[in-house]
Amino acid sequence: MAKAILGRKLGMTQLFVEGERLMPVTVIETGPCAIVQVRTVERDGYEAAQIGFLDLAESRVNLPMEGHFKKAKVDPKRHLAEVPLDGEMKTGDVLKADMFSEGQRVDVVGVSKGKGFAGVVKRHNFRGGPGGHGSHFHRAPGSVGACATPSRIHKGMKMAGQMGNARVTVQNLEIVRIDADQNLVMLKGAIPGGKGAVVMVKETCKVPK
Repeated sequence: MAKAILGRKLGMTQLFVEGERLMPVTVIETGPCAIVQVRTVERDGYEAAQIGFLDLAESRVNLPMEGHFKKAKVDPKRHLAEVPLDGEMKTGDVLKADMFSEGQRVDVVGVSKGKGFAGVVKRHNFRGGPGGHGSHFHRAPGSVGACATPSRIHKGMKMAGQMGNARVTVQNLEIVRIDADQNLVMLKGAIPGGKGAVVMVKETCKVPK
């Protein structure tokens, strides 16, 4: 069985658990994902499965893609990803939400919302300078480099720049509820990305205590 699946973030809602306790959850439409290709140790040097998510219109399929999907006897897919494989699977198999169970812990990988160019106060939570009118230092980054030695700015310096729009992994989230009929997985808490963003849900790498 594959250890991960692609899904689409539908948004957030809330559920009542254990009677009267209200819990915020994120709803993810996980799959169905078809196995497009299987990597083997003999041929590729490692074991993995290439999975596809969301159907792609025929007008968007070029000849190499058409041959790739036709070989697997799978309809063309918009998103492809390789996931670790544990056990036997073959091309054409379908992964759905029932591969997980309620109470299981998972990691979610996605792309965070892009916020454009941001200063150091918003991007890195810098304190900034005094707020009085006499001060000429409010939200500027301040000193960023040394003197004649080394005569440059060190790598990794926190400065203004692109904020968001980066690959983010949120670890050890709990699956609160699963709707196998509609392929919905409800996770406790928030995950990166906006509504409709494609994410990967996989077994957590955290060691249970």
